[in-house]
Amino acid sequence: MSEAAFSDRTRQLVLERIRADASFVVATHENPDGDALGSLLGMHGLLTALGKSSEMFISESDLPLPREYRCPALEHAIQSAPADIGERTVVMLDCGNIDRNPAAVLQHGAYLLNIDHHHDNTHFGTLNLIDPSASCTAEIVWDLMHGLQVGPTAAMAEALYIGLVTDTGRFMYENTGPRAHRMAAELISAGVDVPAVNTRLYEEMPQAKLTLLGVALERIQRFDAGELTLVALDAEDFERAGAEESLSEGIVDHLRSIAATKVAVLIRELTASENSGKRKVSLRATGDDVDVSAIARTQGGGGHRRAAGFSTTLAVLDLIELLRHELAVQLHPALNGPALPTPA
Repeated sequence: MSEAAFSDRTRQLVLERIRADASFVVATHENPDGDALGSLLGMHGLLTALGKSSEMFISESDLPLPREYRCPALEHAIQSAPADIGERTVVMLDCGNIDRNPAAVLQHGAYLLNIDHHHDNTHFGTLNLIDPSASCTAEIVWDLMHGLQVGPTAAMAEALYIGLVTDTGRFMYENTGPRAHRMAAELISAGVDVPAVNTRLYEEMPQAKLTLLGVALERIQRFDAGELTLVALDAEDFERAGAEESLSEGIVDHLRSIAATKVAVLIRELTASENSGKRKVSLRATGDDVDVSAIARTQGGGGHRRAAGFSTTLAVLDLIELLRHELAVQLHPALNGPALPTPA
C-alpha cells in the first residue's frame, strides 16, 4: 500500500474516531510554538463545534506562553489531566515524540490520536495521522475540518493562520506549497485580519526582547569556516536584559541569515529553579545538505529537517564540540566524523 493510500485510510479512521467519541483532551509538545498552539486552538474549536466535550492541556512548566501567542481562549487550558482521563480520547498535535509532552498521564486516555507533520514522528498513537508533506500541523487540522464539514469561526481561522504563517516563515520556507496558499486564502475569507496578526507576531516587540537580541548578537561565535553560527545565553543574560525565557524566540533566525552559515544554533540556559543546569538548544539549517532533526534525535529531541531542537544538561563547551562533530559528519563524510574542518 502506498504512503498516500495509507494516509488516506488513517485520515478516515481519525474522522470516524472524532465522530464517535464524546470527550477529548487536546495537547501538544513542550515549549509550544505558533503551530502547536494554533493547532491546539483549531482542534479544540473543531471538537466544540461538533458538540464534543474538549479540554485543552498546557503544562504549567510551559507558562507563561510567549506573549505573541497568548489569547483569552488559552487562559482556559488545564494544567493537570481531568479525573476521567481514562474515558477521554487524547489528541496529541505537532508532537513528534510522546516524550516531548511532560504529562505522562495523558498517555492513559481511552485512545491516543497522534496528528503531526514531522517526518521523524515516532508513531506513538493508537492512530497516527502523519503527513510530512503538510506545511504545518494546522494544515492537517484544517483538512480534518473539511472532512467533518465544519467551517472555521473567525477565532479558529486566526489560530490556524498563526500556525501556518509561523511554520512557513511567513511563506518563505521550503514547506510552502500551493496547498498552504489555498489554506491561507480560505482562512482570510473566514475573517483573519492579516495586518493585525502580522503586527501581533512580528512588530509589537517588547524592549526587553530587543535588549536580549542585542546581547545575543554580541555573543555570536562561528566555527568551521562559518558553517556553524552559534550563540549561548545564560540565566544572567536574561536577568540583565529583564527578559523572560520566551523572549528568546526568533533569535536563532537572525543567526541563520548570516552568510556562509550552514547551521545556526541558539543555546539558552533555562532560568526556572526546577530546571537548574538544563539548556534548550534550537537548531536551524539553511539548506537541505544538513538534517538538523537527525542531530536533535541523538539527544532525545526532534523536529524538521531544517528546524529542530532538544534539551540537555551538557555544558556549553561540550555542546559546541558535539554540534561541530555532528555537522562535520553530515557535511564532510570523507573526514569520517571525528576529524573536523579547521575553525574559522
